[in-house]
Amino acid sequence: MRCANVIICAAAGSRRCVCWISVSMRWSARWSGAWRPSAVVSETLSRIARWRARLAEALARRRVPLGFGAGALVFWFAAPTPASLVVGTSIAVAGEVIRIWAAGHLNKAREVTASGPYRWFAHPLYIGSSVIGAGLAIACARLVVLAIVAIYLGVTLPAAVRNEEAFLRRTFGDQYERYRRRGEASDATRRRFSLAQAMQNREYRAVVGLVLAVLLLVWKATYNGVFWRTAGAHIMGPGS
Repeated sequence: MRCANVIICAAAGSRRCVCWISVSMRWSARWSGAWRPSAVVSETLSRIARWRARLAEALARRRVPLGFGAGALVFWFAAPTPASLVVGTSIAVAGEVIRIWAAGHLNKAREVTASGPYRWFAHPLYIGSSVIGAGLAIACARLVVLAIVAIYLGVTLPAAVRNEEAFLRRTFGDQYERYRRRGEASDATRRRFSLAQAMQNREYRAVVGLVLAVLLLVWKATYNGVFWRTAGAHIMGPGS
């Protein structure tokens, strides 16, 4: 159609028509080359990915300070009872056992660990932390505490996982990719549990933190008079 129009206009001696067609063709070429939906979408997705990476890194670095803030709110709203303390503490201890098991196999930043719980889970330390959080929320016996713990874990743990996986891929490359695909790494990583390794990974800090959290909840239950009311009810008896 463009060729036909040019021929007709040229035959008619209309230079204005030929110029208009030439300009329109140049603008069409510029439009199709300079703006492509796929390029715009790709650039937008790239910006979103960079923004998510920066956000994940920031949250991962501030996970501990955010944890102290969340812990203060949890303690403020907590209303523990003897039953909730027993059940919740038992669950939290199970979570800490998972963490100790994982820390006893992990050799940070030196190899891709595939022994112990790492044979089945890529991030057993974070699984243990989630179980601890759930246990402490149950011990507090308040739905608002459960919501606070869920929000904290839901925001910080995925960010920490993303940041850690980016580091492992940069450091170990194909070795980490093979581990993620098949759960395998090198033979050197298939070791037995070592308590000394867990101590080297400073897992004792998590143990101390859990003990302090439980003691604070016991103190608050005592301060609120829960233990005294329960003990008095048992002493007086149901018929008193």
